[in-house]
Amino acid sequence: MQAEQHEGTIRQPKKEKKKSGYPMGGGATRLYSALAHTLSSSGASSHRVPLPLTHLDPKQPLDTSPDPDFCQEKTGSPSSPLDPAEVLRQCEAALGDQPPRFHRTFIRRTNGDAGAIRVMQWNILAQALGEGLDSFVLCPPEALSWSRRKYLIIDEILTYRPHVLCLQEVDHYFDTLQPVLARLGYGSRFCPKPWSPCLNVEGNNGPDGCALFFDESRFDFLDCVSLQLSAMMIPTNQVALVMMLRCRSTRRRVCIAVTHLKARSGWEWLRSAQGSDLLRQVQNVVQKHALASAGSNFHIPLIICGDFNAVPNEEVYCRFAASPLGLDSAYKKLSQDCLTEPQYTTWKIRPTGECCTTLDYIWYSQDTLRVDAVLDLPSETEIGPSRLPSFSYPSDHLSLVCDFSFKEDE
Repeated sequence: MQAEQHEGTIRQPKKEKKKSGYPMGGGATRLYSALAHTLSSSGASSHRVPLPLTHLDPKQPLDTSPDPDFCQEKTGSPSSPLDPAEVLRQCEAALGDQPPRFHRTFIRRTNGDAGAIRVMQWNILAQALGEGLDSFVLCPPEALSWSRRKYLIIDEILTYRPHVLCLQEVDHYFDTLQPVLARLGYGSRFCPKPWSPCLNVEGNNGPDGCALFFDESRFDFLDCVSLQLSAMMIPTNQVALVMMLRCRSTRRRVCIAVTHLKARSGWEWLRSAQGSDLLRQVQNVVQKHALASAGSNFHIPLIICGDFNAVPNEEVYCRFAASPLGLDSAYKKLSQDCLTEPQYTTWKIRPTGECCTTLDYIWYSQDTLRVDAVLDLPSETEIGPSRLPSFSYPSDHLSLVCDFSFKEDE
C-alpha cells in the first residue's frame, strides 16, 4: 500500500530524508538498465511498461551486486546452490532474541496429494515506502530497517517454501530477492511500476513493482507477459505479470498472474477498469496457449494473486467472482461456510487512524483446481497492539499461502 494512495484518505506526502543508520540499499538510477533488460527478456507482451530512462545517469555504474549478508564467499560462488535450512538458520541467528515470528498452521480442506502446488501471495512493503512515506506511527524505526526486514522476508518465504511466489511492492529484487532465491532454485521475472512513488524518497533502491518466482524443480518456464494495466484504453501506473508454466510431474500447464491495483478510496472505478483489463489479458494468454497445445477445449488452470486494494464487496472483486474464467477466492476456504473472506489481510496504524481490512486475494480456476489447504491468519493478540509491521513481521500485509491440486479431467 503506497503512502500517497491510502484507503480512505488523501494526503500529500512530505519529501522525506533518508534516516541515518538504516540505509535503504543504494540509488535508484543505477538500476534502470537492469529493469529494461528484465522487461525485454520477459516474453512477448502487448503492453510494455515504459521506464523513465531519462533518470538514468550514464556516469553512474550499474550496481546489482548480490546482498553480501546472504551471498558471501563462504556460501560458494554467486551461482552455486544454497541450502534452504542453512539460510533459515542464518535468518534466525541474524534476528537474535527479538520477538518470535507468528506461529501459523495450515487448515486442511482435503487430503491433498504429493503433487500439490503451494502458492504464496504477499505484499512485502517496499523499503522506501516503509521508511520514507508510510508513517506507521507505532512501529519502532529499528523494525523498519532493511538490515532486519530482509531476514524476516526470507524467513517467511523459506518457512513455507512455496512453489509459486507472487510479490508486490518489491524494490530489492536485483540485490536481494532475485540472487538469493535463484540460488535456492527459483526462476523469476520482475515488472516495475513506470512511475513508482519510491523514487520520491531520498536513498531509494529504485522503483517498486511486482515479482513472480517459481520453483524450477517443479515447473518448466514457457512464457511471461509484462503488462501495464489500462483503464478505458489509457495506461495507468499499475502493472501485472502473467506467466505460463508447465508442471514437470503432470505435464499440465498452469497460468499464474500477479498484480497490485490502484489504492485509495475514491478510485474504485479505476480498480474495476484495471481488473477488467487484467482479466482480458489473462484470457488472451490462456487462449493462445490452449490453441497452440490441444485445441480450444483444452482448459488451462489459472491462479491470479494480488493486492487488489479492494474490499470484498467492491466492484472489482465482484467482476472477478463473476468472470467467465470461473474464478473463486481461495481464502474463503478459511470460513466455516467457505463463502466468506477473512476479516483482515492487512492491519496497520497511521496518523489518520487504524486500518483493519481484507485487500489481498488468491483467485483460482475452480473447475480445474482444488484447494487442499490454506494457511491461517494470526489473531489480534498475536499481531499485538502496535499492529503491522513490527519486530515480528516485516510488512503491513500478511502473506497468504494455499496448496492446490489439479482436478481430474472429467
